[in-house]
Amino acid sequence: MMRDSIATAKTLSEALPYLQRYAGAVVVVKFGGNAMGDDDAMAEFARDVVLMRQVGVNPVVVHGGGPMINDLLARLGIKSEFVRGKRVTDKATVEVVEMVLSGLVNKRIVQAINDQGGRAVGISGKDDDLMVAVADDPELGFVGRPVEMNVQVLRDLYTAGMIPVVAPVATGLEDNETFNVNGDTAAGAIAGALKADRLLLLTDVSGVKNKAGEVVTQLSPEEVRAMIADGTIAGGMIPKTETALQAVEEGVRGVVILDGRVPNACLLELFTDHGAGSMIRMTEPRVKPRIR
Repeated sequence: MMRDSIATAKTLSEALPYLQRYAGAVVVVKFGGNAMGDDDAMAEFARDVVLMRQVGVNPVVVHGGGPMINDLLARLGIKSEFVRGKRVTDKATVEVVEMVLSGLVNKRIVQAINDQGGRAVGISGKDDDLMVAVADDPELGFVGRPVEMNVQVLRDLYTAGMIPVVAPVATGLEDNETFNVNGDTAAGAIAGALKADRLLLLTDVSGVKNKAGEVVTQLSPEEVRAMIADGTIAGGMIPKTETALQAVEEGVRGVVILDGRVPNACLLELFTDHGAGSMIRMTEPRVKPRIR
């Protein structure tokens, strides 16, 4: 028992420089994948987010919900179609998407955070016109690309000690229609508008891999573009890395694609030197985040 207590105290002491580094920092976390359907993984994620808030980090959670959307569409007899990995979203589908994302999934995450002692508030991209979008591709129907961002509502929430949890649906620019926005895209747009210190994209893979199959822990935008061009980065990793590039160009200090299956992945990334995934950032050395 004493040995465990000493180990815990040692861990906390070693974490102090990292806690100081991120005090006051804004960290946007995209939560999705299989962890959303697992109660234990959800509770662990919620504890990590509450701890981040407790030590002075300002977390903003953006979530997906694809499996839950697929399940309800199937139960309703609405067929799902995909073009280049993105869901074709007609009028009936977007109503289901909004119901699942803004209702079922969003409130489940909010409740999980609150159960761990946090103060979470669930909103969607439509609240206070947080995200205003236009059609991303005529083939995709009501799938949107954010063109206007109003992130003051998020600043108001985390300044008041709340943890915002954002569902990725947006208001249409022209006719106030509802758009389904890819979760990674929404997280990147929010992080860019906030000029966040970190964007953490939780995935079900271990990170960006090179041709030898090894996870690359540090990448510059130029290296990412080269890996996309030569096919090293392919499939579902392309939109994630493109989101990362866009966020970095908009002023995010670093974007990390990390394995959400690793216990306490967010804490490992922020509060240790080892990290838990692939960081994409400009070529300057790793520096202390801007403190607000």
